[in-house]
Amino acid sequence: MSGCEARDAKKLVRSPSGLRMVPEHRSARSPFGLDEPPWVPDKECPRCMQCDTKFDFITRKHHCRRCGKCFCDKCCSKKVPLPRMCFVDPVRQCAECALISQKESEFYDKQLKVLMNGATFFVTLGTSEKSELMVCRLSNNQRYLVLDGDSHYEIEIIQISTVQILTEGFTPGEKDTYAYTSLLESQHIPEGGNSRAIGMILQYKVPGSEELTQMKFTASEDFSCNKKLSASWLAAMHKATKLLYESRDQ
Repeated sequence: MSGCEARDAKKLVRSPSGLRMVPEHRSARSPFGLDEPPWVPDKECPRCMQCDTKFDFITRKHHCRRCGKCFCDKCCSKKVPLPRMCFVDPVRQCAECALISQKESEFYDKQLKVLMNGATFFVTLGTSEKSELMVCRLSNNQRYLVLDGDSHYEIEIIQISTVQILTEGFTPGEKDTYAYTSLLESQHIPEGGNSRAIGMILQYKVPGSEELTQMKFTASEDFSCNKKLSASWLAAMHKATKLLYESRDQ
């Protein structure tokens, strides 16, 4: 087994919430992952934390696997996949958490695969006027953006500070618009409309340096199929950035 394979190895563990397939080493954990929450102790929740029903021999307590709060069966009956916590099977969640997890499942089922399959872009580093045609993809362990061309770059996801998605066609006749998300500040990418992603600017820190490095991605115009694939990849990157942004408060 190579060093990379050893770092990415996984193990099956059992927790009070269920079976989880987790990395052997915490350093190999996906940046999209969430820690299991501590459960609210039984003695601190005599009533359902949603409907206020009193617990007794008939009305039993159930803990939501995502938030750790205590509910009655009626308020915590859904079993939904929770890949961000590496659960093997769907787990019990309250209605609010189940809705969030269901929305995230689309990212894991669709957008994450798009990111890992990769797309082709013209990549410009810093203030350079030269660009290089490169394939950009998310690594199998979800920790790096890997760029391959004549040059090779590996950008650690947790070192990315800002992602700026470049779009066009938001309103007919309007100039190109910029949708912006920062992983450090309180700004979101606006969603909806008829915009089409045509590129991306990201800023990241190189390990050992405090200064930000900028990289610009521009979709190739050579083939319509490449342009469509690039747009899908950028839309998936938008979703990934939004997920990372929102997870800071979870």
